[in-house]
Amino acid sequence: MQTTTKPSERVAVAAVIAPGALTAGAKNSGWIDLATYTRLMAVISTGTMGASGTLDAKWQQADDSSGTNATDVGTTLTQIVKASGDNKQAVMNFVPSTDYTEKRYARLVMTVGTATSDASAVVLGFDARHLPASDNDLSTVVQIVG
Repeated sequence: MQTTTKPSERVAVAAVIAPGALTAGAKNSGWIDLATYTRLMAVISTGTMGASGTLDAKWQQADDSSGTNATDVGTTLTQIVKASGDNKQAVMNFVPSTDYTEKRYARLVMTVGTATSDASAVVLGFDARHLPASDNDLSTVVQIVG
């Protein structure tokens, strides 16, 4: 393991579902080019969920960055529910090299059910094929400090 590189040189912010009060329905991250990273990890965070609110999440893959032939892949998040789900986090891994190799692009899909709920997700791209990984950060990343 290299100890001279900064974490931001090895991990990039590949996609997000912006934080906010998410209304019922599917919320999608942008499509991520799997030629850029060897693996992805989504960190999903809830805030205050609406009455009887639920949150589901899954990965999808597609042929291109427009989502052509999008299909669900891999395992899904065990549903987060209002009764136990306020202010929680969940982590979902995606390893294209071993799990899903048919398509080049992937995205995270979070589905809010029943009631508007506060939530967000950050998808991190690990071990970019070309370093530093921060060269592949979303344009919404405004600073890297340290």
